Amino acid sequence: MKQVYFIGIGGIGMSALARYFHAQGYAVSGYDLTPSPLIDALRQEGMEVCFDDTVEAIPCACTPQDTTVVYTPAVPATHRQLIYFREQGYRVVKRAEILGDVTRMQRALCVAGTHGKTTTCTILAHLLRSSHVDCNAFLGGISNNYKTNLLLSDHSELVVVEADEFDRSFHHLSPALAIITSADPDHLDIYGTAEAYRESFEHFTSLIQPGGYLIMKQGICITPRTGMGVSTLTYAVNEEADFYASDICIANGQLTFSWHYPDDRGNPLKVELGVPLYINVENATAAMAAAYLNGVTPEELQQGLCSFAGSRRRFDRVLNTDAHVLIDDYAHHPKELEASLLSVKSLYPGERILGIFQPHLFSRTADFYQEFAAALDTVDEVILLDIYPAREKPMQGVTSELIAEAMTHKPLAIIQCEDLVTTLRRLQPLLPRIIVMLGAGNIDRMVQPVKALLEQDV
Repeated sequence: MKQVYFIGIGGIGMSALARYFHAQGYAVSGYDLTPSPLIDALRQEGMEVCFDDTVEAIPCACTPQDTTVVYTPAVPATHRQLIYFREQGYRVVKRAEILGDVTRMQRALCVAGTHGKTTTCTILAHLLRSSHVDCNAFLGGISNNYKTNLLLSDHSELVVVEADEFDRSFHHLSPALAIITSADPDHLDIYGTAEAYRESFEHFTSLIQPGGYLIMKQGICITPRTGMGVSTLTYAVNEEADFYASDICIANGQLTFSWHYPDDRGNPLKVELGVPLYINVENATAAMAAAYLNGVTPEELQQGLCSFAGSRRRFDRVLNTDAHVLIDDYAHHPKELEASLLSVKSLYPGERILGIFQPHLFSRTADFYQEFAAALDTVDEVILLDIYPAREKPMQGVTSELIAEAMTHKPLAIIQCEDLVTTLRRLQPLLPRIIVMLGAGNIDRMVQPVKALLEQDV
């Protein structure tokens, strides 16, 4: 193999793999639907990208003998380039399959869960990277510490991997250690039932290598199927477990807590969390456990956690002035939405809050519109954007109006994403200081325009 062609190269997981193979000396190119800042970065690094799915647009001279084609499950089977590569006899694999190859070549620490996996993954990678242990990492978000979603080491055998449950992708992995942060039902368009969703996590635990570790949040409703010699450990917040956090204190913009671990001899580790959010205490507790089991010392854990700067789009404060605070968050499941908004309220007690939410997927909205409504009702004002379809076709009767109708207090507006800045400009004299933008669709492309608008409000 000399070349790798990525169909959907602009995705956060696909772009990390593209960067990995490019760093290994392979010729890398690919296709994506629309331009983005991430694709701009890939091009600047020397990768060719096209936005036309015709065969003629493929930007490299490749052959079945020298090229592997990697595609994301979000790409439809009707994609013309995908059809061409299959018909011409190319090796065509899903992203998860080639990531699985990587996990078998190195000692893989895999983080799975409905929510919390990207932050937990990024904290774990930072704790290892900033210690004497070091690591490689494929992250599900852009690390603010390293400004990338791919970390490479010239001496560590560890690789941190985000284990995505969509389309059962994580069943291709081979973890030496696995973390499961949550198993609240999601992707029911794929799994059908909550039971089938949870069963997929149970199967994931069976893939842990002999002698490995499973670290699970205490109380998750799954029954592990671990094999020979695998140690199962639990973590929790404010309740005893193998690893747990207690004495959480948020004051003066700082968050501290005590981290209890099996060898602490009654003297838990006092730590400060670099991103002072309550929802991150749980993620940090799990990440610290995994890092500790892989040789990171308690002193290194203290230093690493304090210097953690978070991930782009994971409760990311992109503007923080006396006039306005703008937070950008990837939350797209009801539990994530609720946790994010409650964190904002605890961080800014007594202040009015505007939540701007873009639902992601028609199927998820149909399944959880009442839960989305309840979460949004926790803040003072809401603007709803139209549903971002991603891979789905519209479903009759499923719109953002479903969420609005279930809310106790009605949204200020239900608008298209591209109309957001115009709407905020009209409302500008009445806007609260705290504004949170939430969702996994293309709402991220509105963050900088909204920031620019708010910066004018002096």
